[in-house]
Amino acid sequence: MAKGVEFRILFPLVLFLVMLLGVDGKRFNNNGHKMRRGRWEGKLKMNFYHKSCPQAEDIVKEIVSKKVAANPSLAPKLLRVHYHDCFVRGCDASLLLDRVAENAASEKEARPNLSLSGFEIIDEIKSILEKKCPETVSCADILTLAARDAVSYEFQRPLWNVFTGRVDGRVSLATEAARDLPSGGSNFTTLQKLFAESDLDVVDLVALSGAHTIGTARCGVFGRRLLNFTGKGDTDPSLDPNYASFLKSKCSDKSLRLNSSAVVGMDPTGPLSFDSGYFVSLLRHKGLFTSDAALLTDPSAAHIASIFQNSGTFLAQFGRSMIKMSSIKVLTRGDQGGEIRKNCRLVN
Repeated sequence: MAKGVEFRILFPLVLFLVMLLGVDGKRFNNNGHKMRRGRWEGKLKMNFYHKSCPQAEDIVKEIVSKKVAANPSLAPKLLRVHYHDCFVRGCDASLLLDRVAENAASEKEARPNLSLSGFEIIDEIKSILEKKCPETVSCADILTLAARDAVSYEFQRPLWNVFTGRVDGRVSLATEAARDLPSGGSNFTTLQKLFAESDLDVVDLVALSGAHTIGTARCGVFGRRLLNFTGKGDTDPSLDPNYASFLKSKCSDKSLRLNSSAVVGMDPTGPLSFDSGYFVSLLRHKGLFTSDAALLTDPSAAHIASIFQNSGTFLAQFGRSMIKMSSIKVLTRGDQGGEIRKNCRLVN
């Protein structure tokens, strides 16, 4: 392509992105950590534990890196646990709590969370930190750091900053998880509403959806799109026919109809590389979930998705959106309803 033609094509896209993201002027101050509405301004900060537990972040990174090196599939698993925690009661590690005796079912027991895993890694990190620095580092901060370090491992550098200082919540209810978590079957209106309730806008919605570039999904989760989209035994017409055939070849009718253990990669370009492959596939109508396809039903979201086909642009915005997401309704020292758990599975 001639340089002049290439410039005329790329310049409007770059200009649009700059206006859309408003990187330093609207979302962040010069230090990169001030939300527009001030929800967590002054509450969280970089290196919160530099005096109270100086080894904390290095310990998290070391353990997570070893685990992901041995099993790369842990990266999407830890990221998903972090997502599911933050959208219910904020990023307070309430998802990590087990049900106690006759108490109401905990978030872990909610249907959207039954397939989550990786909790034992957080337990291992917490156990070590409790020996080094008793009752100092919160489970909420451990999970937030672990998710970042897991995704960043393949790059050998942190993809975004993690601001720390959270404390852990004491309440965990399955009913709230069922109500507040975005679903793979959601339409765009529902997704936008749920994200807006957490002060996340359409740019964040699209960027964070890009997390589907790594990891797998059980066949039963998207089975309706393939076998009974409108109740007439049909396939979702928005799905690329060849991709639909591929999915059917990987998932038997039984696994599509039931919650079996059969899985496929969420990004057909590869489930272990954190890149813009998800958006490339999405624009070719190869998004796995209804919620993925829903992004193309909104002109703004579809335009943003097209821009995120550039990996550098996507990774930069994903990091900014993760910083925002990880600050949702945080509890910090002095807030009522929070504590530093000794065991991430139990309140003190």
